Amino acid sequence: MRKTDNAIECWGTSGFGRNVLDYGQADPPEGKFASVSAGYLHACGLRESGELACWGRGSFGRTDAPEGVFTQVSSGTTHSCAIRESGAVECWGMNNYGQSNAPSGIFTQVSAGAWHSCGLRESGTVECWGDDEYDQSNPSPGHYLAVSAGMRHSCALSATSASCWGRRDDQPLEVIAPLPAAGVVGDVSGGGGEGGTTPTPTPTPTPTPTTTYTAVSAGGSHTCALRSTGTIDCWGDNTYSQVSNAPSGAFTAISAGTSHTCALNSAGAVTCWGRNHFGQAPTTRSGTFSAVSAGQWHSCGLTSTGALSCWGQASDNRLAAPSGTFSALSVGWAHGCAVSSAGAISCWGADGGLGRISNAPTSGSYRTVSVGVDHSCALSSSGAISCWGSSTNDRTNAPSGTFSAFDTGGSHNCGLRSNGSVVCWGHSANDRTTVPAGTYTAVSAGGSHTCAITTSGTIVCWGLNTSNQAPTSRSP
Repeated sequence: MRKTDNAIECWGTSGFGRNVLDYGQADPPEGKFASVSAGYLHACGLRESGELACWGRGSFGRTDAPEGVFTQVSSGTTHSCAIRESGAVECWGMNNYGQSNAPSGIFTQVSAGAWHSCGLRESGTVECWGDDEYDQSNPSPGHYLAVSAGMRHSCALSATSASCWGRRDDQPLEVIAPLPAAGVVGDVSGGGGEGGTTPTPTPTPTPTPTTTYTAVSAGGSHTCALRSTGTIDCWGDNTYSQVSNAPSGAFTAISAGTSHTCALNSAGAVTCWGRNHFGQAPTTRSGTFSAVSAGQWHSCGLTSTGALSCWGQASDNRLAAPSGTFSALSVGWAHGCAVSSAGAISCWGADGGLGRISNAPTSGSYRTVSVGVDHSCALSSSGAISCWGSSTNDRTNAPSGTFSAFDTGGSHNCGLRSNGSVVCWGHSANDRTTVPAGTYTAVSAGGSHTCAITTSGTIVCWGLNTSNQAPTSRSP
């Protein structure tokens, strides 16, 4: 159990109430944690820093957690799996059935069961690996929001139903049950044999607002907008209070990151809210700013003098913004870019061998820049868009023509043409690049969804909608 001060408290043993089999699995380390998962004779926790800590019985290497920064962890019977900040899954511990041989690719959730594991891919499909004696690693086809691996079976949630596969009491199990009409289901919890799994905190969707908007920013799994009065409205995933803690008052600009948001008022003051484990979302930030951008675990602002100032996670030179005078900036997963007063592009942070930094344009004149996970794009003075970095899913293959504005999401982009039409390109999973018909005045691409403001001041969103971050249409 994660306490209100983010410390972990455990109790009992793994002997079904008997005072046996005590390997210290109920004695967690000190420190603050974002989530915890209990296995059979061990447990693992995700620290607020994103690092892993495991304790209990160490046989089979089940407590030998890998180093690095992670976003989720799940412990099974004798193995565990976690998702790195890149979206890759890494497993450790016993591997007699291949349950620790995680497939490649980007995942949004992982669940370690008894002798198998299952993961939810960015596309919404489920993939399982390990023991498949009872078809527990043979998921039913479909698009899902959450998955949980048990002992001889697995279950997953779609937007309308729960599906299970494997065996129950030595009988084949194939269940497709509709969800209750009332309430919101955002998580499936199962057991890894005699242990259990606890994924990261279940998103707490909140109602989508209906009013007139002048600006919108799509984040990881939440969205924030500015009303014509300057007040803030946020909706979607509220795991880290990135929705409910939106400040009161009037603001002139807003930027939603992965799980936090920052806003700028007319006096040039920056305020942030949401996840703050690296200091990326301070309630107040000293200084006077003209722009602000929220990334994954860091944020940057453009001061009134045109200098760059960054705060939050410092690894991979995320905070090492260049000196000089700039007119626009954007930060993403692990890097940032800015436009100098002369119209040149400067980038900093982690290149990752993907050309995030090294392939940034060295010539030309640009007006704005927008940064995603592994790529970036910039709008030239002539209205053309240029992109660089990872070209997976054609995310850097910008369409020709002129644009008045654009935004880069996690792995897709959307641009606004002068006639009010929106065109999107890149990763097309969850229909994030399928633009609804209409005329728009602004567009913002998030992690896996997009939102735009219509000429009447309403908001239309499309793409992944697991936490109501992407309502189809909202009228004033």
